[in-house]
Amino acid sequence: MKFLILGGFLGSGKTTLLMQLARYLTRGSQEEGPSQVMILENEVGNSGVDDKFLKNSGYQVQNLFGGCTCCTLGSELISSVEDIRNQYHPDWMILETTGLAYPGLIRDNLKNSIGQDSRICSVVDAQRWKRLKIPMGELFTGQIECADTVLLNKTDLVKEEELAEIEKDIRKINGAAALLRTSGIQEIKEAVWREVLGLSAG
Repeated sequence: MKFLILGGFLGSGKTTLLMQLARYLTRGSQEEGPSQVMILENEVGNSGVDDKFLKNSGYQVQNLFGGCTCCTLGSELISSVEDIRNQYHPDWMILETTGLAYPGLIRDNLKNSIGQDSRICSVVDAQRWKRLKIPMGELFTGQIECADTVLLNKTDLVKEEELAEIEKDIRKINGAAALLRTSGIQEIKEAVWREVLGLSAG
């Protein structure tokens, strides 16, 4: 089973991108064919909005309520992953974190507890980056520095000069990650998803 952690700040567009990614995986491509996908939703509180949206779209979703998986839900996350892995045997499990989670801590927890390797994709809100990068700097750094791929989202709402500045900021935090521009209102190209999933050539 392959595991993807989808992180990013509140309102960055994670769920919209997740819908497209799940659709890509379940439809399959010429190289891989269709995949069985299980989605884990980590939401704060006792009821989920995103999970209802995903379930109504036909995807298998399991909830992790009560807080960020990086802290209070550590044991619940591990037991949920093990249960799903043993019961459903999905090809891919995708965890959409809360906007306050640190994906690197989740990856370490999965690896150290059950030996589960994972990839991290962090979504950055291009429209709000300039306004929030100082007050939310520590969180943003924590979400980006561990990522294998960074999706700079909502690029249709930001001018090219500002996008270039944001990309410079991101590169200072993580120069090794693949950095790709996206807009949830447009169909994301297959090459982007292959990079996110670690399936790109080379």
